[in-house]
Amino acid sequence: MESGEVAAARVWLAEQGVREVPGGWVRDGAPEELLTANQVAHSYAADVFAEDLDAGERLRLAFGLLDLLDEYWVTCEIRFEDDGPDGPLPADVLWEGYRRRLEADRDAEAVTYSLWVDWFEDRTTTAAAFTAVLGRDVDRIVAGPTPDLLRRAVRVLECSGPVPWAVKEPAYRTALRLPALHPALFKGLLSSYHDVYGNLVPAGALELLHRLELPPDTRHFAALRYVLGAGHANHHRTPDAWDEAVHACS
Repeated sequence: MESGEVAAARVWLAEQGVREVPGGWVRDGAPEELLTANQVAHSYAADVFAEDLDAGERLRLAFGLLDLLDEYWVTCEIRFEDDGPDGPLPADVLWEGYRRRLEADRDAEAVTYSLWVDWFEDRTTTAAAFTAVLGRDVDRIVAGPTPDLLRRAVRVLECSGPVPWAVKEPAYRTALRLPALHPALFKGLLSSYHDVYGNLVPAGALELLHRLELPPDTRHFAALRYVLGAGHANHHRTPDAWDEAVHACS
């Protein structure tokens, strides 16, 4: 059964003359032209924020459209609105919407990609975004790890590379207390090194790396330990260091 937000988004699209059919979407008046979900998102997602509703209701409608279409572009329109002349969006509705979708037992690629490239890479939003989706809850998650909370923590840790080290290090240290989060924490450390905007402090990251409980053959573990031990903070600042590490550890 569809959630209320998805049902509302479906009704709203129907009011725009767009309906789902087997294999895609069609517009009224042009039923022979099959549209993809991506095309629908690009054509209609921005219009949600022109509706005569309060800001929270418009945002919930946008999240319903995201669930219905599963397209990253919907998250782009959410970010544009937050950063636009009518923004910011209500933070409680915004981050509750992200948290719920990070916890859901369904694909969350559009949401995690949005966090990574739109909220975490932007130094004006990264601290607030990371705190809202994980930082303020990580103690509670580690103390009482339910499946939905674990899904959220794993997904955020894995895409947290661009978050400044000072912001994410406390959450990383808390996550260490729960071995179930160690693989995701390793991916977070790895992306903190490899991402273009990745951020870490080599000594601190190396200390955390040594405390992870991982299979001995974990891919890239030895190379990451090597570059961090040599004091390298980011792959793109010293691009030859990783090749040297891989060769030395092979």
